[in-house]
Amino acid sequence: MRAIVVAAPGGVEVLVEREVPLPEVGPGQIRVRVRATAVNRADLLQRRGRYPAPPGAPADILGLEYAGVVEAVGDGVSLWKPGDRVMGLVGGGSYAEAVVVHEREALPIPETLSFEEAAAVPEAFITAHDALFTRLGLGVGERLLIHAVGSGVGTAALQLAVAAGATVYGTARTAWKLERAASLGLDLAIDASREDFAEVVLRHTGGEGVHAILDLAGGAYLAGNLRALAPLGRSVVVGTVAGSTAELNLGLLLTKRLTLVGTALRSRPLEEKIAATRAFQHHALPLLSSGRVRPVIDRVYPLREVREAHLRMEANQNFGKIVLTLEE
Repeated sequence: MRAIVVAAPGGVEVLVEREVPLPEVGPGQIRVRVRATAVNRADLLQRRGRYPAPPGAPADILGLEYAGVVEAVGDGVSLWKPGDRVMGLVGGGSYAEAVVVHEREALPIPETLSFEEAAAVPEAFITAHDALFTRLGLGVGERLLIHAVGSGVGTAALQLAVAAGATVYGTARTAWKLERAASLGLDLAIDASREDFAEVVLRHTGGEGVHAILDLAGGAYLAGNLRALAPLGRSVVVGTVAGSTAELNLGLLLTKRLTLVGTALRSRPLEEKIAATRAFQHHALPLLSSGRVRPVIDRVYPLREVREAHLRMEANQNFGKIVLTLEE
């Protein structure tokens, strides 16, 4: 089968198309003919040699999500049959014509979604759902702050939080991304390139702060997060595009009795990934099926233009997901 392979750690020039063996399907597994996948920041890091694939995932083929058609099933499979449209997460390898996954990791693609739209769902929406409701326990009427609200996870979290009845504030470093986010239901837009987001939050909440923060930036945002959180507030760190280290004010942490959580989907054991997928399917997939929430697609590229897709994300030009399609 065809795949995009990382020939060596480096820039986009190391992404090359090669023929690789078709993955074999084992007991309890399905093989999916990939029709579309998507670009994630983890792909950029892995390409540069800074984020190795977890055990069991291809070391040189990027890609954390897929949408496609079941083409083969292993012994004992009962949930799927050849021809079914499915989408889901993988630890790597979806920049290719086929992937093999455990049958319980796959999700049905709603009839209302194309393969391109479905490919923009798994990583963004499962990550957002798990962070908001499993890690943060976000409740109706709570105030939520999302950093990097224009990202794939950010746009998914924004829609899920609005659907859950939360008031949502969001940060970005470009005005046009905040304008786009407003159309998805953002209550308060904060330009982090020229405003102190914690001051803005406190001003708009009468000094009370937000109940929860979804931090897709990391780094120096931590200090502002502690200031912006209300007493007993919770913050979950999902991304570190702004840096992986920060100084922690333990005084604020203690006096406000705050909770800080870190999370990642890719490195979790199989059963934990399945649990996160099933929780999303039960609570949020109906929202996608009804159109109440939608994947936000920035641009669609054919797989052969993967280098251009990576460059667009590296330049921070995207709002929502960058999708890659595989030709028939």
